[in-house]
Amino acid sequence: MTYLKTKRVLDLLMALAGLVVLSPLYIAIALSIKIDSKGPVIFKQKRYGKGKTTFDMLKFRTMRADAPNDSPKYSIKDPEKYITRVGKLLRRSSLDELPQLWNILMG
Repeated sequence: MTYLKTKRVLDLLMALAGLVVLSPLYIAIALSIKIDSKGPVIFKQKRYGKGKTTFDMLKFRTMRADAPNDSPKYSIKDPEKYITRVGKLLRRSSLDELPQLWNILMG
């Protein structure tokens, strides 16, 4: 087996293990987001991958559902007013990034 194939298999196994082990945390975060604000739990953002192909990067939603989502955060006037209470904690701890394990499995 080549190095790249071995690495891919290990990436898949580690991502799957991470999803299983962290599933209680995923559930707690999802419930917290739903209790704190209306809208979906997961935020999808188009990103460019290898060969300039696009994919949906998944994150836990940290901003209100009515926040402008077609603009980067840095271009929104006063973006802090759109961040939810749970979102502040998720961003500070980087827990909003956890759904990216799913991107590894789907990649």
